[in-house]
Amino acid sequence: MLRPCLNIDLLEAGVDEAGRGSLAGPVCAAAVIFPKGFRNELLNDSKQVDPENRYELRQVIEQSALSFGIAMIDNREIDNVNILNATFLAMHKALDSLQVIPQHILVDGNRFLPYRTIPSECIIKGDESFMSIAAASILAKTYRDDFMMKLHEEHPEYNWRQNKGYATREHRKAIMSFGITPYHRKSFRLYEQLSFF
Repeated sequence: MLRPCLNIDLLEAGVDEAGRGSLAGPVCAAAVIFPKGFRNELLNDSKQVDPENRYELRQVIEQSALSFGIAMIDNREIDNVNILNATFLAMHKALDSLQVIPQHILVDGNRFLPYRTIPSECIIKGDESFMSIAAASILAKTYRDDFMMKLHEEHPEYNWRQNKGYATREHRKAIMSFGITPYHRKSFRLYEQLSFF
């Protein structure tokens, strides 16, 4: 069972990202603040939830949250500042878009760039531990998936509808056959990863 919060007396925002390891498309981050007492038994890390339930949970999250924010950093900016900094930037922009200012920030993972003067805590596998982080993982994943589905219509040969830009065998073969698109991350090893095929 996920914990509702780390600090019961503070208004906490959970933050997570999706798409960090993808070869194409943006990195997406989300921030979620739940009201005290929020519970949902189905809520979990997005990787543990099937796609249909993710979208049902997205509706629950958006209707139940005190505030939520979504932000994407595109592949060009990722190439400019590197994926780690782009991830921090996406997280900060997601926090910027909150309509309620949190008193504490819970971040999935082990690294975070401090946001304003708000205290934060990094939690490894936080999306498996805290409701707000799990909710952020659901929002980040579903909004990014929606974006990649739209890009698929422009470049169906990469099957982003299925692989969402990640380094599947199919995607890597398509890069070898068709080259790269304006949505690929040029700072990633797009061709070198194909050498063993």
